[in-house]
Amino acid sequence: MAPRRPGGQGAFPIPVEPPLAAKPDPAQLYAALDLGTNSCRMLVARPQGSQFQVVDSFSKSVQLGVGLEASGRLGRASMARTVQAMQICRRKLEQLSVKRMRLVATEACRRARNAGEFLQLIRRETGLSLEIIEPEEEARLAVVSCAPLVSTRTEQLLVVDIGGGSTELVWIDLSAVPRADRPRAIMRLHAGFHPPESPFPAAKVVDWISVPLGVATLNDQFHDVEDDAARFALMSWFFEEKLADFSPYNASQPREGFQIIGTSGTVTTVAASHLGLKRYDRTKVDGLRMSSDQIDRVIREYLALGPTGRRNDPRIGRDRHTLIMSGAAILQALMRIWPTDRLSVADRGLREGLLYAQMSADGVLEEGPC
Repeated sequence: MAPRRPGGQGAFPIPVEPPLAAKPDPAQLYAALDLGTNSCRMLVARPQGSQFQVVDSFSKSVQLGVGLEASGRLGRASMARTVQAMQICRRKLEQLSVKRMRLVATEACRRARNAGEFLQLIRRETGLSLEIIEPEEEARLAVVSCAPLVSTRTEQLLVVDIGGGSTELVWIDLSAVPRADRPRAIMRLHAGFHPPESPFPAAKVVDWISVPLGVATLNDQFHDVEDDAARFALMSWFFEEKLADFSPYNASQPREGFQIIGTSGTVTTVAASHLGLKRYDRTKVDGLRMSSDQIDRVIREYLALGPTGRRNDPRIGRDRHTLIMSGAAILQALMRIWPTDRLSVADRGLREGLLYAQMSADGVLEEGPC
């Protein structure tokens, strides 16, 4: 399946997650839900100056895309798991009386022939209405959420969002933007990858691509390869082949002034393994910078562990061990093409971008420094 390609100001939402002493004012609350190929995740937040404060969150592996690669349809068990997760989300939204929300579905529902029936089922069982968003909007919102992690020294930026069913890559040229304004220039992309003329220095989107391979779909492609190391190598090279039409693919990029930001469970798990965290700590992972050598060392450790070792490794977790190698294969392919000493780990993504877009449209976030 060929990758899909396009025809073609604001504040920085940094989540703050201390427990709240009193029930928040419903009039201030916003919700964002991301139903992906592997997980259902939701955030409820309220604006707080130039940032937002997380009031409640939910994340559950629903494995919606199981069997999709072979049948082209969402399976009954997968849909049932997802409906159960959505019922929990509905109860949270009702308890907090949230009125402003955006609930979206991504690659699995984009591809499934029975996606319309499934969304009707969710509406009937939970009262919640989901919309299927296009790859460009998914990529754009992921980019916006990562803006606070952009270094002022970065001239060429690659943002990578490794999902369950697809992987989005966006290459951005910041060389014409004054250093101090580079993170904010990324944030202005919420208006689109090719926004209208603006008095502010603009980040230039050189190219973007949505590859219909994520941790779940890539794993499904090679599930019949028994040898662990061989399966990993095949997945990595297969993914790289899908990048042939991405315009910066063959560009010679110096390490100086180049930054990759990775946002996904794969990237945060690799970072947690690098730090030796047996219990995940977002404050230590989000914003961490890793070199190609450090990433490669963790991936080699995963391979040495084998399937049984990975299943029992507390750094990986029981809910991620079956898909960590397909995600690592994608990450290794990217590091092979664009080696860097400045990969920034982002524990943020589509949900944060959805929240920012809603709050920005309502004008409830203040201008603030990066």
